[in-house]
Amino acid sequence: MSDATRDIERIYSTPEVVAKLRRLADALESETSFRIQIAGERIRVPARAQFSIEHERGDGEEEIEFQLKWTHEEADDTDDDESVV
Repeated sequence: MSDATRDIERIYSTPEVVAKLRRLADALESETSFRIQIAGERIRVPARAQFSIEHERGDGEEEIEFQLKWTHEEADDTDDDESVV
């Protein structure tokens, strides 16, 4: 895992989002860690990551963000059986 700062937003097609969310839901439900590829980079998300949902409204727009957050220490506490989403 890289320590470099990264802040990107990537637009995916509806079928791509559906596939990622479906596999993410399976990993969350089974309480296992998983990997997700975003804009060409694979990221490992530990099973103990905190999940939150944010809603923002302003300037005639609304936004919902699904977020997973964890520390590097949590990411080091891993299992090797991870699916890629």
